[in-house]
Amino acid sequence: MKTLILSLALVSTIIFTGCIKDDDTPIIIEETTIITEEGGDETTDTVVTISGVISSNTTWTSDRIYELNQKVVVDAGVTLTIEPGTIIKSNPGTGSLASALIVARDGKINAIGTASKPIIFTSTQDNITIGQTAGTNLDENDRGLWGGLLILGNAPCSFSGDVTELQIEGIPADDTFGLYGGTNPNDNSGSLQYVSIRHGGALIGEGNEINGLTLGGGGSGTTIDNIEVVGNVDDGIEFFGGTVNATNLLVFAQGDDGLDIDQAYSGTISNAVVALGAASDHALEIDGPEGTSTGAYTLENVTLIGNQDTPKGEYADFRKSATGANNNIYAYGFKTDSDVELDNNDVAQSYINGNLTFSNWEVVLPDNATIATIFQEQNGDNETDISTFEADAPSFATGVTQGSQTVGANTSNLSWTYANQIGNLGF
Repeated sequence: MKTLILSLALVSTIIFTGCIKDDDTPIIIEETTIITEEGGDETTDTVVTISGVISSNTTWTSDRIYELNQKVVVDAGVTLTIEPGTIIKSNPGTGSLASALIVARDGKINAIGTASKPIIFTSTQDNITIGQTAGTNLDENDRGLWGGLLILGNAPCSFSGDVTELQIEGIPADDTFGLYGGTNPNDNSGSLQYVSIRHGGALIGEGNEINGLTLGGGGSGTTIDNIEVVGNVDDGIEFFGGTVNATNLLVFAQGDDGLDIDQAYSGTISNAVVALGAASDHALEIDGPEGTSTGAYTLENVTLIGNQDTPKGEYADFRKSATGANNNIYAYGFKTDSDVELDNNDVAQSYINGNLTFSNWEVVLPDNATIATIFQEQNGDNETDISTFEADAPSFATGVTQGSQTVGANTSNLSWTYANQIGNLGF
């Protein structure tokens, strides 16, 4: 394969205004034409490199590849529109140099792809070209090659100290575009539909990586539908408070947790699949409020797929005073010692009080496992009988054979995904 980079023109030296405090480079857009010749066929791609703050309404089109160089921020009052089939690649880097797309509070992203033309966020190391939906040189084990996508809103969250806003993890404290939370449950940050996020999770500090998709204080006016995250170092999708609803989600081969809920997230997640990889931890990690304000989530019609190779690989971990409903969950492929865990007294008490509920779980039981061994309280429940959760489990969970399930996700909705192509998920 031969690649020729034509001499290229700087289309605009300073297109945007504003600056990012930890990045003193000029805010520029640079356009380059790359000609790739392979097997006698020639492909010409126009690559637009972007850095800094987008301060006016902007459209990214599918006839170009957009390359993010460090942080790119959609500023308050600005809408970024991304056409179906557009490919966005990001440069590598860690710490303050990590590349990420951040939609600040009061900014909007309208990234509306289709099943045949998804919008793809990936790494500059990916050899995918314009018009393709997948490259050939990376797979789900290629993680941490860039940062991720962060969308921040004004919806309520439950924070320690009952403050109304907080800095999102992954963004330095002096960058005010990293704030999220507020008092508007109907806040609208735009629409994400048929979006694929691949190979992210760059390290920004010791033990601190960026999630594939971070939703901080997202409001119910925001649309999140048909989203996949593949091969991220940290969590696949994390909901930090807010009220945003999300449908048709797929997380595959993440390094930490598949779906993560925090800070009294109060929306509904429906029709989701988490398929663990060799590096994965929990399929689900669910925390409760951090302040006095409360909220309850709904998780419904979910399929969890285990992995025998990961040294961890749990179904779910419920923490703090997690509050919500977990309905119509199907799980298979997990190890014998994998569990659904209430990991402290507070969350066990939340279950006893009826604030954390479970219904219609169907589990393909691993060898030597039973429903009672899968559903576990680790630290008791503040009652004389410390086995309430385990004792109740047969009332809401049953063992089934694979293929006989009556609950879980409608996986045909997710047949368009990259994960389905490379993971042999059978959708």
